Amino acid sequence: MKKYQTLLLAGLLTVAGSARAESSAIPKPNIIFILGDDVGIGDVACSGADRYKTPHIDALAKGGINFTHAYAEPLCGPSRATILTGRYVFRTGSTNQDSTGRFRPKDETMMPVVLKQAGYVTASIGKWGQLPLGPADFGFDDYLKFQGSGIYWNTQEKGKSYELNGKTMPLRDKEYMPDVMHAHLVDFITKHHDDPFYIYYSMSHIHGEILPTPDTTPGGKDDYADNISYMDKLVGKLVAELERQHLREKTLIIYFGDNGTANGYAPTSTVGGRRLLGAKGSMFEGGSRVPFVLNWPGIVAPGQVSNQLIDSSDFFSTFAELAGAKLPAGKVIDGHSFAPQLRGGKGTPREWIFIELARKWYAADLHFKLTEKGELFDLSGAPWAETLVPVETKDPAALAARTKLQGAIDQLNPAGGFLDDGDGTGRHAGNSEKRAKKKNP
Repeated sequence: MKKYQTLLLAGLLTVAGSARAESSAIPKPNIIFILGDDVGIGDVACSGADRYKTPHIDALAKGGINFTHAYAEPLCGPSRATILTGRYVFRTGSTNQDSTGRFRPKDETMMPVVLKQAGYVTASIGKWGQLPLGPADFGFDDYLKFQGSGIYWNTQEKGKSYELNGKTMPLRDKEYMPDVMHAHLVDFITKHHDDPFYIYYSMSHIHGEILPTPDTTPGGKDDYADNISYMDKLVGKLVAELERQHLREKTLIIYFGDNGTANGYAPTSTVGGRRLLGAKGSMFEGGSRVPFVLNWPGIVAPGQVSNQLIDSSDFFSTFAELAGAKLPAGKVIDGHSFAPQLRGGKGTPREWIFIELARKWYAADLHFKLTEKGELFDLSGAPWAETLVPVETKDPAALAARTKLQGAIDQLNPAGGFLDDGDGTGRHAGNSEKRAKKKNP
């Protein structure tokens, strides 16, 4: 990462060529949003991972922008609800893994509905998970989805079949679900070569159950590393296919993690030789700080590293602006579009991000975090440490941060929205009960 130019907080993203600086000269891009499952910054090399190699994702970062301060809700259901609606979870009710399944199309508008109005054809490929109903109910033209999370082989309880545009399909012996997804992805791109398309590509990797991949050497000892490598390989195959179909420069590719690394793998998913503070399900940096790589050849200049603040609500507004689509009327959209920066303008970069899970939330900037309890944390040691600032502090920077971040929380008023009705962890009620029984058999 050191060899790339670090951008200032303003996040001014250089456009390749002055002729492209005017938005009118930039066509609507195809948009492929790749969502890694349980992929934290310690799992991807370009975001700082020590142990794992991801050359294809790294190549996208090197050819575009590597965002160092991107955040998602620390569990997959709330995270995905926010990505697809552009609205914070206290507005949609998606405060925990069970409640994400309750909202309906009459209540919330997802990304495909907005983009279809601008002429896009849309697909959802992969995990639908805790989201309600199915992709078609929320406007996707085409979809492939499997049950639950982390599906790879038909030896798994939920891996016997998957759903393809309303039809139940068997996952055959020796078929690998991620390969089936990739094949459908290629088929969709081929069929819609001449249409602007949006693909929500929600990968199986690297959610548990971690199993050997087709590339795993018999007797291999690190299935987790093998899964990261296979995920990265699929990203490379997608890029190669776009190049083969002469669609590469017409396509904006994003790779984003849905939450931090799962707890069982967090100790080895180190950055700078150190374990991150927190993991999936945690409100610390390790729970929410995720990889975010953006690549758009010919439009976005290569070799950029940006510390511009991004949270998971921002993609909705950004994609709508790039497509020339109108945002839903009568709804508060929390996302900040970063489309102007991609087109060479200054835009309005975030001054803070907001993250909520269950009954906890915080607003944060690059230096401080303020929680729902009024606790202010110094983030100068992040992502490895967060230091509680004494209430009696006289530090001008801390006092100014408290004022700013409290103003952000007051403006949002999360306590005035949907209040969490779960057990406070944000996880499935059944999972919490299982963990309680293990502790108290």
